[in-house]
Amino acid sequence: MAQILDGKKLSAKIRTDLARNVSEMGSKLEGFQPGLAIVQVGAREDSNVYIRMKIRAAKEIGIVANHFKLPRSTTEAELVEKIEELNYDSGVHGIILQLPVESDFPIDEDSAMNSIHPDKDVDGLHHFNAGKLSKGIIGDDTFVPCTPLGCLELIKHTGVQISGKRAVVIGRSRIVGSPISELLKWNNATVTMCHSKTENLQEIVSTADILVVAIRQPQMVKGEWVKHGAIVVDCGINPIPDSTKKSGQALVGDVSYSEVSKVASWITPVPGGVGPMTVAMLMRNTVHAAQKVLDKRLSPSWNIRYLPLKLLDPVPSDIEIAKKQKPKDINVLAAEIGLLHEEVNLYGKKKAKVSLEVLNRLKDVENGKYVVVTGITPTPLGEGKSTTTIGLAQALGSQLNKNIFACVRQPSQGPTFGIKGGAAGGGYSQVIPMDEFNLHLTGDIHAITAANNLLAAAVDARIFHESTQKDEALYSRLVPKKKGVREFSKIQIRRLEKLGITERDPDQLTPEDRTRFSRLDIDPDLITWQRVMDTNDRFLRKITIGQSPTEKGKERTAQFDITVASEVMAVLALTTSISDMRERLGHMVVATSRSGDPVTADDIGVTGALTVLMRDAIQPNLMQTLEGTPVFVHAGPFANIAHGNSSILADKIALKLAGPDGYVVTEAGFGADIGMEKFFNIKCRRSGLRPHAVVLVATIRAIKMHGGGPTVVAGKPLAREYSEEHLELLEAGFSNPRKQIENAGYFGVPVVFALNRFATDTDAEVETTLRLARESGAIDAVCASHWSHGGVGAVDLARSVVQATEAQSDFKFLYSLDMGIYEKIETIAKKIYGADGIELLPEAQAKVELYTKQGFSHLPICMAKTHLSLSHKPELKGSPRGFVLPIRDIRASAGAGFLFPLVGTMSTMPGLPTRPCFVDIDIDPDTLDVTGLF
Repeated sequence: MAQILDGKKLSAKIRTDLARNVSEMGSKLEGFQPGLAIVQVGAREDSNVYIRMKIRAAKEIGIVANHFKLPRSTTEAELVEKIEELNYDSGVHGIILQLPVESDFPIDEDSAMNSIHPDKDVDGLHHFNAGKLSKGIIGDDTFVPCTPLGCLELIKHTGVQISGKRAVVIGRSRIVGSPISELLKWNNATVTMCHSKTENLQEIVSTADILVVAIRQPQMVKGEWVKHGAIVVDCGINPIPDSTKKSGQALVGDVSYSEVSKVASWITPVPGGVGPMTVAMLMRNTVHAAQKVLDKRLSPSWNIRYLPLKLLDPVPSDIEIAKKQKPKDINVLAAEIGLLHEEVNLYGKKKAKVSLEVLNRLKDVENGKYVVVTGITPTPLGEGKSTTTIGLAQALGSQLNKNIFACVRQPSQGPTFGIKGGAAGGGYSQVIPMDEFNLHLTGDIHAITAANNLLAAAVDARIFHESTQKDEALYSRLVPKKKGVREFSKIQIRRLEKLGITERDPDQLTPEDRTRFSRLDIDPDLITWQRVMDTNDRFLRKITIGQSPTEKGKERTAQFDITVASEVMAVLALTTSISDMRERLGHMVVATSRSGDPVTADDIGVTGALTVLMRDAIQPNLMQTLEGTPVFVHAGPFANIAHGNSSILADKIALKLAGPDGYVVTEAGFGADIGMEKFFNIKCRRSGLRPHAVVLVATIRAIKMHGGGPTVVAGKPLAREYSEEHLELLEAGFSNPRKQIENAGYFGVPVVFALNRFATDTDAEVETTLRLARESGAIDAVCASHWSHGGVGAVDLARSVVQATEAQSDFKFLYSLDMGIYEKIETIAKKIYGADGIELLPEAQAKVELYTKQGFSHLPICMAKTHLSLSHKPELKGSPRGFVLPIRDIRASAGAGFLFPLVGTMSTMPGLPTRPCFVDIDIDPDTLDVTGLF
């Protein structure tokens, strides 16, 4: 007599194990649960029974199962649309389409089934999964149909070895017969598949050691057909008349149980055999799909395709290199690095915005290693920080196969069309498409321009209206009656709270409170908020506004700044969420009242509108390097009056996507005394992120300049000292890199010295430079040629960076926020610049007193000084000593969250040179290719 293969008992054990697995998932990632979507068209009662069974099993295990019941009037297009919606739902890990589909319109079930994403096809019926099964690719990435999978589990449960046995499968459906045949074949059985056209069926069945029957013919297989000792799995379930049953019918299988159980060694009952196992396997597939998602969240592993470089010598122009490399479509790159469809907003085919929701989804993922690229005090030509950032990223990715993100600033169009050119890197280490990177990108800078200028217009308009209206008229217009009712808006309530007015009924305010509420009483001579535009225009440095007769004599002197100098840009770079950005925008000080009080954007009432204009700009922009590694391009604040770093949000999202074994490389503007110091003291203080390593970029050209070499002027040929070997200049000039290495040491972060080698640099000069860097405290010093060789040229640098991030990092800030304004400035001047002290000029001294009174003394310091020297004098090279740093003025960026002392005069609107870059920029009218950018 055959032993019973009890599907109920085995499936119960499987469900218990799955429930434990689901519980463990929740402990690893709070709130995480597998999600199953069951899509049904129509209302067949037999389908409803099966669905209720699946939902009960899911609930028992801890799976969130949702039944999407579509009406009979559903068309195929509507069904596919629903499935596509579920494909993109990150809370759904498995999707099944309940068959048969019952619709008033023709629906191709096969086509509908194939609209389910293969990764969510827990029924295993998608052509992709079926094809992998037919090829024997049965692993973590393949879903097998549930009934065949349940059959296999039952056969294995007997303890009989499948390998070498003769198996016969009766039935060839794509749901049961064909896939179980494949499963048995790939488990090394010799398989014969029979069907309705098979001749000598009984003879073939009699040879089977393992018999699986799925033919939908009640009790077709008789006892005399079956080999003695065979394992028999009956997948059939057929109703037959039975007067003894209350329903008038009984359920039987495709096998005559009473006969076959006498000759078989093992047999499944009907019901209670394969049926419960089918449901259990559906649950297992769903949990498995969820586990794959969870594993990626907790330890991201990218499946990235790198783009090969075709290196040429001599190296072509940047734009020529960029145009010859075809980027991946950005949605492809996004999928490669683990972004979900709903987290990516495409801007064309090669760039995209990335949703901040990534941070919430990956909140439990450990951050990657955080590396900042900075440089020695540069020549006016720049020493290649951007190029090194991109080259290092390419090397870590394409050469060392690390998860790697580069995070860089968005360039202003001012320099792009002016004298400096673009900022996409250079040579074979670039962000592409280079023209889109350097021009409008996704419009962030334009959004900043709009927000900034809306606020500027609001300031002047408020002054105008206050000066032309009496108190009651002004109040009535600010808080008008609508349908006979007067109410304060949300932002007006915030002003009431600021003023300490508790009354919320506009009609109940006293005349004095109405005046306090309505009148900002801005002093036109103390307006600090300027208009901006993203173009170099020297003639807008000082202008007169309000000259029209309609402005009734409210004429005043004003100016335009370049957009990247706007505090809105600094706010964008330092914000951590949309709510945080709204608060910071509201805190921006735009003027001072005649009574000496700061007037903010919140007081003007424009904060909400500014946030709306910046709604999309807050999302980082995803692009790629020449070798196909991901890059976030986001924010580009000035590096003198602001902190000169890309956004905190870009870094945070990148660190989560890269995961604990990955790397994020970001760049700090200007030399280490400016960009790196602000990166640590302002950006890291605000973000809470802790860096693992510093890469200090230098060129022999710049070091020689610091050693007394001839003046380097942009646009003029270099003196011969820079193309010939001069070790004495090198030795003398290393005082600057030595000081910058020392500066990094104040923050407790290890330094890797990266030498950008030029063709004219001699071996002796290179060896001397690297030796001096190591002697000065760099954890390693390496030479890199990423400009001419891409990632291959930065492999040694990448290995050194990996090693440095594993070293001990004892990160600390240079100063405490509890220190006074004077003391914080003095600490930076003495430690970072090497000054003997500071001198506050009268205007600066007055600001110290004002900002202390206004409550801004707790803010960090953002020094605004020349980037061409450690001192305040651009002509002083090397590491000057014996100087006192003069502080001309101090200004507040209360919204961004820092004070910026002015050391000398800072221009916030560049001018165009005699021969601007735009002279060489053009477009091919046939191909629309841009030429002349660099």
